[in-house]
Amino acid sequence: MKFLKFNNIKSLFKNITNIYFILIIIIIFTIDRFSKLVIINNFSQDAFHLNDFINFDLIWNTGIGFGLLSSELNLIYNSVTILIGLVILILFYISIISQNLDKLIYSVIIGGGLGNFYDRLAYSAVPDFIDLHFNSFHWFTFNGADIFITLGILAFLMKSFLVKN
Repeated sequence: MKFLKFNNIKSLFKNITNIYFILIIIIIFTIDRFSKLVIINNFSQDAFHLNDFINFDLIWNTGIGFGLLSSELNLIYNSVTILIGLVILILFYISIISQNLDKLIYSVIIGGGLGNFYDRLAYSAVPDFIDLHFNSFHWFTFNGADIFITLGILAFLMKSFLVKN
């Protein structure tokens, strides 16, 4: 069974291209952490109106994307957190055995996922702060990690539809 072979995991650091993709994950995670720390330390009280379409307004999300599965119950929160951690581990393994384009796509998703996963562990919530709006219509508030996760998923979908194997 290929999934359980130890030499695939052992080859992670033998294959130099994997190191590049691990660096991408670290860079994305660092960008996300930096952006969140700037917001947490500077905009926790009032919204900052960047222009007519973008506000920085810190909210704490206990759910997943777009506030789905938000709950005050620790059992639900902890179950969702464990599930997210497992998905990140599975994506990491899949990225190790994938071709380079797939490694890049998975690295972007993993980097963003790790950013939000870290926040769930450190703060018991994810700081969301980018508020896109037009007049009174506001999109869901999100953060940098959400942008990377969305870009990775969009790239994965485009590749799935456009590239023939």
